[in-house]
Amino acid sequence: MSLARSIALTLVLSLALGGLGAWGGAEYVLHRSRPPTPLHELLHRDLGLTADQKRRIEGLERSHSQRRAALQAEMHAANVELARAISAHHAYTPQVQAAIDRFHHAMGELQKETILHVLAMRAVLTPAQAAKFDDAVARSLTEEAP
Repeated sequence: MSLARSIALTLVLSLALGGLGAWGGAEYVLHRSRPPTPLHELLHRDLGLTADQKRRIEGLERSHSQRRAALQAEMHAANVELARAISAHHAYTPQVQAAIDRFHHAMGELQKETILHVLAMRAVLTPAQAAKFDDAVARSLTEEAP
């Protein structure tokens, strides 16, 4: 490969990855600045939780928050690993694939953790509260993102 082609390829990959990184960073910042979800508002404002239900759900939320933070940190570490692997070789190497797999694994674990958290909170609710909660969960999973 000629020097000109190598430079052009490096430039194109750098621009593409820079754009991807900027988009990912913007998505992360926007996600962190979003207001509480309708599900969260319903749970804490509209279901009329008893003091015992509030206490139990707060404990579930503390535990979930810690696990979520750990998984988000793992996803970030995988992205750093991916950036380093791409920068080192400018090719789709086994290291790039490993970083992608690491990210996908953490993302899948976060989704599982979130579903388990939602189901644990549901278990605290009365049947009438659970029916409203179920409707909100179904809506949040099926609505298009803004």
